[in-house]
Amino acid sequence: MKLEYDILVMLQHYSINSKAEVHMMNLDKKIRVLVVDDSLLFREVLSRGISSNPNIQVVAKAVDPFDARDKILKFRPDVMTCDVQMPKMNGIDFIRRLLPQYSLPVIVVSTVSEAVFDAMNAGAVDFVTKPDMRSVEKVEYFIHDIIDKIKIAANAHVVEGNNIRPHSSFVKNAIKTDKVIAIGASTGGTQAINRVLEEFPAQMPPIVIVQHIPALFSQMFAKRLDSSLSLNVKEAQGGEILEPGRVLIAPGDRHMKLVRIGRGLKVELSDAEKVNGHKPSVDVLFESVARECNANAVGVILTGMGYDGAKGLLAMKRKGAMTIGQDEKSSVVYGMPKVAFNIGAVKKQVPLEKIPHEIFSLLR
Repeated sequence: MKLEYDILVMLQHYSINSKAEVHMMNLDKKIRVLVVDDSLLFREVLSRGISSNPNIQVVAKAVDPFDARDKILKFRPDVMTCDVQMPKMNGIDFIRRLLPQYSLPVIVVSTVSEAVFDAMNAGAVDFVTKPDMRSVEKVEYFIHDIIDKIKIAANAHVVEGNNIRPHSSFVKNAIKTDKVIAIGASTGGTQAINRVLEEFPAQMPPIVIVQHIPALFSQMFAKRLDSSLSLNVKEAQGGEILEPGRVLIAPGDRHMKLVRIGRGLKVELSDAEKVNGHKPSVDVLFESVARECNANAVGVILTGMGYDGAKGLLAMKRKGAMTIGQDEKSSVVYGMPKVAFNIGAVKKQVPLEKIPHEIFSLLR
């Protein structure tokens, strides 16, 4: 009980500090949020925490998907946060059934498990890991994180799970070349990366990827891809030599770059400070590809918030590399691809479903 009291006091402190700011805001412009969770304590902690931000208003709380459906109809929220494990229906099935009827951005709030990727494939915009409720510090960090993601989700393009499955129709012949494929993504990127890689045969040039994702989840993401794709996918440990048919994904808490060793390339990891607010940073990877590969590379920037990767992609283009950007309509968040396009870093901008074909064309 003492811990619960400390957490609620912390949330009350947020509310007091933000009252003046709230008073000056137009309430009509607040992001309207529906919180769905079967835990009374967690619903209260989450609701109070995100309501402390002057740009967010929790319009309703629900205990299960059926309650949530009624609240959606009544309150018309802009964003919904949703637990995965709930009574009557799990969050994944709920999202899968909900989105065809209501184009509502959903942020999954879950414990550390692969279920978050099922939720993302069902159409959720993003996910946040539930904090250890015994730690006020971790709860505070969680609140800051989910507030940021709610603001992003409010402007996100919702892509229903069923709409990201169709494949492009082209011959998937093995590609033999010494080029390197470098991919960067953020919000919505786990689905987008899967969508691109699933089109490739086992024999492809080396692929290196930075996805903004928490530590632990990057390893789960790599293993999940490895089990479902023809390619060999793993989370980079550092020191790996780039090989055809292998995909290396940056760990969720370390930068990844390429370095030249003789006629080959290897991956190096570092614990340096964040770049553009991120670790791993897409710019760190892309700039190393530009430096080490020159024109012998293809750079791809996918959906994501912010501008990470734009500068590095421009460096790749200036060295003669071919560069591709995801278009606005197919992006969950048209931030990173937009900035890259606007500064002239993108040679060709195409919908997500056409990116594999474009990569094939450039490699040939």
